[in-house]
Amino acid sequence: MDNPPNQTIYINNLNEKIKKDELKKSLYAIFSQFGNILDIVAMKTLKMRGQAFVAFADIASATNALRSMQGFPFYDKPMRIQYAKSKSDAIAKLQGTYVPREKRPREKKPEEAKKPPVKKVAAPKQQPTRAAPPMAMAP
Repeated sequence: MDNPPNQTIYINNLNEKIKKDELKKSLYAIFSQFGNILDIVAMKTLKMRGQAFVAFADIASATNALRSMQGFPFYDKPMRIQYAKSKSDAIAKLQGTYVPREKRPREKKPEEAKKPPVKKVAAPKQQPTRAAPPMAMAP
């Protein structure tokens, strides 16, 4: 499914072993030739690794980048590029249409969800007993 032209391009099939900061710098280096870059978003979470978003100042730059760099080998993997489904936050802020969103609550890991919560049980208090003193103390 093709998304309509957008100032933001979505890139996937990126090498997952590259550190986030290095990935952003490298993406900036190869895509800045196509126009002014407003933002690059790359995350290393399990769901988002190997993917990035590059937000350009105008649609023409994004279109040129998409057409020119499609399949370009980047860290030994051919990039797959398409228009992003929605505007990036950087573009929305620039246009004055940015609306902050609430962060989603983090999902529990499957092994955490299965385990019942551990209840801490206090040890019973010991009552002093009125027993005979130990033999060593007897007169």
